[in-house]
Amino acid sequence: MKLFFRIILKIFLILTILAGCATTQEIKETDPSALLNQDVAFEKEGQYDRAIVNYNKAIEINPRDAEAYNNRGVDYQKKGQYDKAIANYNKAIEINPSYAYPYYNRGGAYKNKGQYDKAIADYNRAIEINPRDAEAYNNRGGAYKNKGQYDKAIADYNKAIEINPRYADPYYNRGGAYKNKGQYDKAIADYNKVLEINPRDAEAYNNRGVAYAYKGQYDKAIADNNKAIEINPRYAEAYYNRGVDYQKKGQYDMAIADYYKAIEINPKDAKAYNNRGLAYYKKGQIDMACSDWKRACELGLFNACEQAKRRGFCK
Repeated sequence: MKLFFRIILKIFLILTILAGCATTQEIKETDPSALLNQDVAFEKEGQYDRAIVNYNKAIEINPRDAEAYNNRGVDYQKKGQYDKAIANYNKAIEINPSYAYPYYNRGGAYKNKGQYDKAIADYNRAIEINPRDAEAYNNRGGAYKNKGQYDKAIADYNKAIEINPRYADPYYNRGGAYKNKGQYDKAIADYNKVLEINPRDAEAYNNRGVAYAYKGQYDKAIADNNKAIEINPRYAEAYYNRGVDYQKKGQYDMAIADYYKAIEINPKDAKAYNNRGLAYYKKGQIDMACSDWKRACELGLFNACEQAKRRGFCK
């Protein structure tokens, strides 16, 4: 018996040497797990098309691979191709109805399409499968917030925080919900918590600044705008908000400088043109104001230029 196995082994080795064409890459391409591992590297580099090609191969090898459909859906979603992403999540769910990730991810795709009720239904299912999924609560809260259901959103953010107190996103999002409800002190407290967890979060500084501005605390707002811009010098919204704060303080030259910077970064920012026009008008520079209001109108913000025409400021 041992002799028989030795003969078989020798035949196998001889055939392998004679073939001489089974490269490492060819072996990997017949191994779905190797393909999935390679995709992690592609996705980290933002090479979503290459990752999708690998998932295509993995699915060809195993058409019942729910993970490959789910992951291919994620890459389509990152490319903004939400319908293709949803089709892949549907297939993953068809193969494995108890697989939570495609429900969670499909919820995100529906939310990006503005289909909030469908998103909520998917997050419900993800939470049913995994009641300790803090991200699913956080994202369902986002869908409720987008529907204007701030109390339901806050309840979901509370649950996400209860599950993971070091998860910054629900504090940030809850701060936004409180801000929308006019509860600025609660919003500020949540942004403080975000910054405790991540002191380099430019958006948290920017949004805390907005909350301070709503309270009329413009110097505190400007300090937060400054910090957001220090962290991210290309943050157009922070320049715009700081411009608004300077304008509220009557510092029109400072405001105009910030609106210029916001427009340099985002030339289609109609609000920045509109507000810069208002600042020029306050300085008595009517021609400059009219030019900015005209541009705001071209970008779809009609209120300022129409009012200027009615009042006889601009032709």
